[in-house]
Amino acid sequence: MSDVKRPSRRDFLKGSTAAVAGTALAGSLSIARSAYAAGDDKIRIALIGCGGRGNGAAGNNLAGCKNTQIVAVADAFERAAKRAAKGLNVSPEKTFWGLDAYKKAIAADVDMVIMATAPGFRPVHYKAAIEAGKHVFMEKPCCVDAPGYRILVETNKLADQKGLKVGVGFQRRHSPGYVNGIQKIHDGKYGDLILLQAYWNGDGIWHRSREELAKQLDREPTELQYQVYNWYHFCWLSGDNICEQHIHNLDVCNWAKDAHPVEANGMGGGEIRRKIAKQTEIFDHHFVEFTYPDGTKMYSQCRHVPGCFNLVSEYAFGTKGKGGMGDKGNATDRNGVPFKFGDMDQEHFALVEAIRNNQPYNEGHYGATSSMTAVLGRMATYSGKIVKWDEAVERGKPLSPGIENYTFETAAPVLPDEKGVYPMAIPGIYNPFA
Repeated sequence: MSDVKRPSRRDFLKGSTAAVAGTALAGSLSIARSAYAAGDDKIRIALIGCGGRGNGAAGNNLAGCKNTQIVAVADAFERAAKRAAKGLNVSPEKTFWGLDAYKKAIAADVDMVIMATAPGFRPVHYKAAIEAGKHVFMEKPCCVDAPGYRILVETNKLADQKGLKVGVGFQRRHSPGYVNGIQKIHDGKYGDLILLQAYWNGDGIWHRSREELAKQLDREPTELQYQVYNWYHFCWLSGDNICEQHIHNLDVCNWAKDAHPVEANGMGGGEIRRKIAKQTEIFDHHFVEFTYPDGTKMYSQCRHVPGCFNLVSEYAFGTKGKGGMGDKGNATDRNGVPFKFGDMDQEHFALVEAIRNNQPYNEGHYGATSSMTAVLGRMATYSGKIVKWDEAVERGKPLSPGIENYTFETAAPVLPDEKGVYPMAIPGIYNPFA
């Protein structure tokens, strides 16, 4: 797969031990000893979250990496877990379901975890995996609120201390076109940047009914089961579409600036989505003006409305020119690994190469920062107020208090009214810190 010579297992363990010896962390040697639980070159993986993206991520890993194996699966729902297990040839004893199934998958004699659940659970799952000494690939967004961001920041530090490798599903960071384009921007292609534009404007996304879930369960679902099943439409689970999809474009702009915004103001709403998907609490359009530390602005649009102007892209305007963020040409990733695959396979390949060669690798840092950028934007559009980064990080409240202890019998953090309509944020009234 790579021209880089892979070390032997003995070399890997020796290097890993040296890397963590100076951290004075309790249990640091256990990470080196468990680097490959199978006792050979095979990397054993647990898949947590068996929906479309979870199965897609598993496929990307198997397509882009040599000698990896999905040996455990976990999902909130039994049917999804069993379906994935069948497709991936995972044994019944390592097939888990329920809101605590992630704990069982992490403990299932694995070296690495792929996380693709509803994003609201991501910080809790990430923390558990790193504390258990597992390498991680996690889909974006990595959090949906400020407390989740704070967990990510501390967990990223722990991953670095333990020498664990972390990948994040920002596939543009593994596309030669974007790698070349951003490098040329950093080299002065457009001069000093003064304005960035980011777009994710499209028709919309799926909506799942209670009746569909009731048929699967053969009983009436609890409110929490319904919300987890229909997770995109609940802010505590998805972060709204500005977090779930538009984060890709925000991440590219942060990458181009090598910084994150310090404040945001914006506007948005959701009346059209509510007419199409009756049971929803998320907006269908957001516009945000982000400001970076040096005063550079980023104008951000995302929309889910059929029949409108659509665009998914990013643009830069500088003192010497303007244009897109991508460019042509060959490239290697930051560790000198050549691009051998499409971006969604490549991101797994790069992570696994870093694991095998014991190279520093933690995409969780910009995963956290770009996720919080999206959260900041949502706080601004929901409230209609100027929201500062530092205040948002420090004072932002959890959207789902106690989520680490949820069961399907737990009262959902948001409830519908007597007509089945969920509350939607009202700009000017919504308090981003309440």
